[in-house]
Amino acid sequence: MAAGVAVLVGLIAIGAALVPPYFRNMEFQQYLNEAVDRTKEPDALVADVVNHAAQQGLPVRSGDVHATKTANGLRVEIIYVIRVDLPLYTVDLHFHPSASSGT
Repeated sequence: MAAGVAVLVGLIAIGAALVPPYFRNMEFQQYLNEAVDRTKEPDALVADVVNHAAQQGLPVRSGDVHATKTANGLRVEIIYVIRVDLPLYTVDLHFHPSASSGT
């Protein structure tokens, strides 16, 4: 029984470490959906996205953001990695948020 409780506590601790980056990515995705609709130029969108990511503590640099004009507006694609250090293991979480306007 004690081993089962120890495993359960360990899983809860791992979940507590891994959930916040996914939650922050979800919030960032919502921001992208709004930003791509209100911004008209790719360069302005890149600057806006990088600034917002920095405010949220996300490791997004301008080279990670790819904004292009489409027939309907803009499309933005981002790739960034968040490293989570667990007691016995390090996990790199790879995120790929994207958004398009006019769809």
